[in-house]
Amino acid sequence: MAGFRELLAQAKSEITEVDPADAASSLAAGGTVLLDVREPDEWEQGAIPGALHIPRGHLEAQIETRIVDKSAPVVVYCAGGVRSAFATKTLQDLGYRDVVSLAGGFGRWKDEGRPWRAPAVLSAEQRTRYQRHLLLPEVGTEGQAKLLSSKVLLLGAGGLGSPAALYLAAAGVGTLGIVDMDEVDASNLQRQILHNIDRVGDRKVDSAKKTLTLLNPDVDVVTYDTRLDASNIMDILAGYDAVVDGADNFPSRYLLNDASVKLGIPVVHGSIFRFEGMVTVFDPLHGPTYRDMVPEPPPAELAPSCAEAGVLGVLPGIIGSIQALETIKLLLGLGEPLRGRILSVDTTEMSFRTFNLRPDPSNAVTWANRDRIEVRDLDGSCAPWLAH
Repeated sequence: MAGFRELLAQAKSEITEVDPADAASSLAAGGTVLLDVREPDEWEQGAIPGALHIPRGHLEAQIETRIVDKSAPVVVYCAGGVRSAFATKTLQDLGYRDVVSLAGGFGRWKDEGRPWRAPAVLSAEQRTRYQRHLLLPEVGTEGQAKLLSSKVLLLGAGGLGSPAALYLAAAGVGTLGIVDMDEVDASNLQRQILHNIDRVGDRKVDSAKKTLTLLNPDVDVVTYDTRLDASNIMDILAGYDAVVDGADNFPSRYLLNDASVKLGIPVVHGSIFRFEGMVTVFDPLHGPTYRDMVPEPPPAELAPSCAEAGVLGVLPGIIGSIQALETIKLLLGLGEPLRGRILSVDTTEMSFRTFNLRPDPSNAVTWANRDRIEVRDLDGSCAPWLAH
């Protein structure tokens, strides 16, 4: 029966080893997956940036869901090059066609002065809470840590703000700011699921904070029980990574647009009407904004509120959830956010349509002109204010 040394020698005879210089070149060229097979305590003490972590003992069970493309180049490393040799042989047996082991492992990498850092670390409770996120290669520990350090402002704790806030809190977005100056009314409960019948008459921001804190104590809920206006909007928005727009009136939307463009903060916009809704992302650094979509507000008779026209209670749940999803995509840099695209939802026929939105050449409220933007209350007029 072969001993350890014989097994290691056999494994190394059937695989390819590369030195840190060659591995660094492959990583710099792009497209190469760096796989760390050390134990969790080793990983927490330091790792090569960008590495995917699967402990050797979980490799066979997890690898095919974490690296789906078996033709992708993979560099495997451990502490000194022993476990990575066995792991490389295992990957070859599983059908991975371009796998190499890092000779000398992480120790040699560090000794040569190559970059490394201490990865994000979650507590045991957080690893349990966010386990399903951690299984996603696109999120993982690094992504979850990024969510926990992110800050999102919700404009409104009503129909759209309720589902968006609940899902963002559940996902572990570390700071949620909520702006609302209303109180809970019995007529809200058909759709505003942050609140309940025991809180009728309470301030909405207080009710929202109670619900979200009970859902996830990791989340710091910051409340703004105030009317958003030109005197406070810049101070409130400053420091947030994204805004979820659940406003139900045009002056607030234009005010938010001008302030967010000036600050360079993306806005995940949602709106609902009867059985229909829409979602888009206004990112002043990467695409069109609200003034490109609605240069001027329509007459009041053509834009009734939900209180006047009604809304199916479940509709804001759909739209608000999509807003939460788009926000998480922005925070993590995932996929293709709805920048320059409008997602329209018609629940009567359950159709989803996407329309392109392009910048309006006549719109002067842009990131390029941010220093000239003067954020002012609109007083019924939505004309932009630019310094001359």
